[in-house]
Amino acid sequence: MGRGVKVAVIGGVFAVMVGGAGYGTYNVVSALNGDGGSGPAGASVKSGPPSGDEVEETAEKFFTAWEKGDAATAASHTNNAAVAGTLLTAYGDEAHITGVRITPGEATGTAVPFTVKAKVSYEGATKPLTYKSELTVVRGQTTGRALVDWRPSVVHPDLKDGDTLVTEESATPQIQAVGRDGAVLTKEKYPSLGPVLATLREKYGDKAGGTPGVELVIRHGSDGGPDTPLLTLAQGEPGRLETTLSAGVQAAAERAVKRYGESSVVAVEPSTGEVLAVANNRADGFNAAFQGRVAPGSTMKIITAAMLIDNGVTTMNGPAPCPDTATWQSQTFKNLTGMAPDEGATLANTFMRSCNTGFIKLIDEEPLTDASLTAEAEERFGLGRDDWQTGIVSFDGKVPAVSGPDRAAGAIGQGQVQMNPLNMASVTATAITGEFRQPYLVSPDLDGRRLATAKGVPQSTAAQLKQMMRLTATQGTGAAAMSGLGGDIGAKTGSAEVDGQTTSNSWFTGFRGDVAAAAMTEAGGHGGDAAGPIVADVLRAGG
Repeated sequence: MGRGVKVAVIGGVFAVMVGGAGYGTYNVVSALNGDGGSGPAGASVKSGPPSGDEVEETAEKFFTAWEKGDAATAASHTNNAAVAGTLLTAYGDEAHITGVRITPGEATGTAVPFTVKAKVSYEGATKPLTYKSELTVVRGQTTGRALVDWRPSVVHPDLKDGDTLVTEESATPQIQAVGRDGAVLTKEKYPSLGPVLATLREKYGDKAGGTPGVELVIRHGSDGGPDTPLLTLAQGEPGRLETTLSAGVQAAAERAVKRYGESSVVAVEPSTGEVLAVANNRADGFNAAFQGRVAPGSTMKIITAAMLIDNGVTTMNGPAPCPDTATWQSQTFKNLTGMAPDEGATLANTFMRSCNTGFIKLIDEEPLTDASLTAEAEERFGLGRDDWQTGIVSFDGKVPAVSGPDRAAGAIGQGQVQMNPLNMASVTATAITGEFRQPYLVSPDLDGRRLATAKGVPQSTAAQLKQMMRLTATQGTGAAAMSGLGGDIGAKTGSAEVDGQTTSNSWFTGFRGDVAAAAMTEAGGHGGDAAGPIVADVLRAGG
């Protein structure tokens, strides 16, 4: 810093004292935005992207202060000093990370990759910590200073807004989750199980018989879920937690969702309701397989078909004409492009071809009302009552009673209907057995949970639904995806249009033997295009 300029900290705010011997003029650097103040009178404010020299110099100043544990100075080189200072202070004080050494890589434009090597020490235990991250240098909007563009991921790549770092004795003991065959389930072997295992630990860690250890964790905001462990300093004794997962089916599900981005899949055992696999391949890490709330498209026609049969409107071999269009209360619905109309179609034919108009033409038949689809979903399939107790957080579907165009849209899985793969795997399980068995991941015997109940569908209805799904898997829209699968198989495809997306979400649900599975791929197109192959892979492993 040039002669005649000194820095002081006043109430946590940097003040740059400018001038001669009197140091009479103060320039306050805002601790709120880190943008640096107005600069000397008459000085021009720089604009445009930072130069290579500015990028290097800014990164170097930030790294040097960070290495020294000087959170305030490091934060002053960012464009959000208050938030940056809080996290950088926690890095040393709450996370107990010291001995920081940062090695910058070669800058690409204004982006600087770097490697952090440090150690974490707590109550006599010390472990090394190494990871890679990246920062970007930007031009301050008001001052023209080159500043680090603040993101929590600068401090650690797994940090998001509202997160902080903490090292302490674990709030709950670790668990050793095991599958139904006794295989140990870890996030290293089954990556998409990471959030599920963290939730199981938070809920059952103190019930599984383990003792806590000492860990460096990411502590999320109030609604961000359980802590995410980063480093174990002292091992506790993990408690053994038995789950319903099948290691073989889970492995297949993990591989299957990797085929398509933003995909989720669930497999259940229809005879018991036990969850065999849950896998997600999503950039946001969200467990959409259990917690998603999106339109299920034509997979919903399983429930709609059950409603038509149970209310005596038609049967599998009864009439369900499939015209080019169907109008319901001023809204016109169409079929997929290229689908030939069939005025003499049966419900089985309309189902296996996934004809939208055939279902919509029947929903105003006596004795159906605005509430009929809701009643079918809630009373027979156990959906939409907010009472599932799976062992982790889950959403059990939504099929509201509505009038107007949304009543017709709901019959084909659009409008206000919301589902996720867990719900649709359960729907298939109920459809083919006639019994609703609430899916669960951990036995209710462990914590006394009461599983949800519903009366299921009559066996005559189940037999018709199962046969229509068999036809769909062998002769209809699901045949290509299910090709090559032996045994007793069935399927239903779906594509759900979503506002703002040019390509529909791909849905598929199916069964093989005593395994039912459902998948969804965002913007995956037709049901058989993306979700279909995922389900087929899972059924191949578990059927």
